[in-house]
Amino acid sequence: MRYPEILRLGTLVALLAVAGCDTDELHRLNVDPQAVKQMDLNYLFTAAELGIAANGSSADNRYTDWRTNIAMAGHAIQQLANAGGGIAAGDKYTENFETNAAYFEFTYNDQLKNIAEIMRQTGPQGYAPGQYANMRHAARILRAFSFHRLTDLYGRVPYFEANQGMEGVYFPRYDRQSEIYADLLKELDEASAALSAANPDEGFARADIIYKGDVGKWKRWGYSLMLRLAMRVSSVAPALAGEYVTKAVAGGVFTGNDDNVWVRMATGPSQWINQNGISRAFFPGDGGQPSFLSKTLVDFLKGADPGTVADDDPRLMILSGGIADWTATEWKPINTDPLAQKGMPNGYDQAMLDALEGRRVNQVQTYSRINHKLLQLDEPYQIMNYGEVELLLAEALERGIGSGISGTAAGHYNAGVKASVQMYAFYDPSLAVSDGQVAAYLAAYPYGVAKPALPMIYEQLWVNKFFNWWDAWADWRRTGYPQLTPVNYPGNVTNGVIPRRLRYPAAEAAGNRNFSEATQPDTFTTKVWWDGGQD
Repeated sequence: MRYPEILRLGTLVALLAVAGCDTDELHRLNVDPQAVKQMDLNYLFTAAELGIAANGSSADNRYTDWRTNIAMAGHAIQQLANAGGGIAAGDKYTENFETNAAYFEFTYNDQLKNIAEIMRQTGPQGYAPGQYANMRHAARILRAFSFHRLTDLYGRVPYFEANQGMEGVYFPRYDRQSEIYADLLKELDEASAALSAANPDEGFARADIIYKGDVGKWKRWGYSLMLRLAMRVSSVAPALAGEYVTKAVAGGVFTGNDDNVWVRMATGPSQWINQNGISRAFFPGDGGQPSFLSKTLVDFLKGADPGTVADDDPRLMILSGGIADWTATEWKPINTDPLAQKGMPNGYDQAMLDALEGRRVNQVQTYSRINHKLLQLDEPYQIMNYGEVELLLAEALERGIGSGISGTAAGHYNAGVKASVQMYAFYDPSLAVSDGQVAAYLAAYPYGVAKPALPMIYEQLWVNKFFNWWDAWADWRRTGYPQLTPVNYPGNVTNGVIPRRLRYPAAEAAGNRNFSEATQPDTFTTKVWWDGGQD
């Protein structure tokens, strides 16, 4: 029997089956008894918050961090170094296809998908218009955070038509970065202003694992993120930057480390969702990423005189746990003397290290590791902090961007350094730094005296974002500081140029018929718009 005959027969059987049904029965037949009547928006919101900490993959919290944050960004900006093993595309400028694809694919399919559903259901055509006002506006802030990182990593990305598959948009267009940033700033402005304690809660406080429904803190994050985005485009869109720096300051940015954005993690019930993905990437017996602190970072933290601890950055023995052997059962210190700390040079393999040192190098016994106190499986995951905000305010004053900023650039710089140094006590009380220690460090390197002011600000932004390497990579691309020496490992894919962006996933290039609108050429050295590239 041919296919058209089967189709006609099936239609006839169906008509006969319902011939005796009345209208109500026909209606009931058309309703799927298993269909979900409405989504639990509180669940979706919590999942979206976990998504920005798992960075795109609530199915595997270490996947994107390991491949993109650690492997590319952390090594490209020379805070980490790797002489072989694990994933470390940024150390020697090699290509890892999972590194390219991870953030793009998982972000659209995880937190942005959940946020799109929240926006749909709380909008005019949803089942809960107006009932979840604060959740809706907080979700807009989460959405702006996710999209700004996406476009920073790739350049042009689907934005205005993204996550609209339910509306029949299967091949979203790629949007210019200038248009994306303008809309992100508008979204942050509107969402931050609309958040209010007078809005109905509808479980928002229970769903919110970042601020527990504290609307004041959400508003301060929205305006602080606005400040970051405004400064990111300040070299290519100074008028836009000035407008939104002014709005951010007027709205009210972070005022202390109590405002820092932390997603609380836990050891269970699921190691794949609840545990800290950065920790899992490095934890022996789990990820076991064999990277060490880089020579660039350790030398910076040891200060101008490596022969004394008097001018050391207080973060030296916070970020470094020392030269140590770390197994799945034990952290065994080998040398915790600050003067003995040694970073691994970037761009070296084992044979090159042996030649450099003139001996067979035991990496574990030679180079400083990330402090294991920062890498426990239930460590909180930091998204943004007060120290960054103060440093951005210092930069805005130095460059004359925006208005309404009180105080001096030096005052904001000092506050930014102090907050950056002291925020690690949130991980472990033993990592607390006293006001006196901070004052001594600032006195050793007076603002605008030890170096010109702007390079000092930019270097402090770089070290502030340890763990938040993708954003530190963006800051370095924008500012050019610290002044890094590129590597030229044999067979690298950039001709010895530090990567400026990620390549798009191969599946996107093959599957989206609008891919010709994406940033081109699709190479690691093509600059994005705010980095001086084409829009």
